[in-house]
Amino acid sequence: MKRLNKRRLLVFCDFSRPDYGAVSIGFCPSELGRVIHARWADGSVITGVEVFRAMWEAIGFGAFAAFSRLPLIEPLVMRAYAWFARNRLRLTGRSSPCQGSSCDLRH
Repeated sequence: MKRLNKRRLLVFCDFSRPDYGAVSIGFCPSELGRVIHARWADGSVITGVEVFRAMWEAIGFGAFAAFSRLPLIEPLVMRAYAWFARNRLRLTGRSSPCQGSSCDLRH
């Protein structure tokens, strides 16, 4: 996705960094590894499939985002996302979303 972000409309943040403000967006640190999330410039937060749709639109794949909303396609997209969310750390070569005490709920 970073490679396709030619217009630089997307800003990527590493939620495993100790200085990432999970609480400021309404998440406890332990939730961050379970659901993809994005914050709009106005501070509002979206999660799940809507994040991918927003990214697709930002990189010029708006037709793909619209296609994913079709009544016959959306249930498939939701299932595919659920599978991806459960397996994304393994698929991306990471074993844990947390490093050190970054997911310690006391922070």
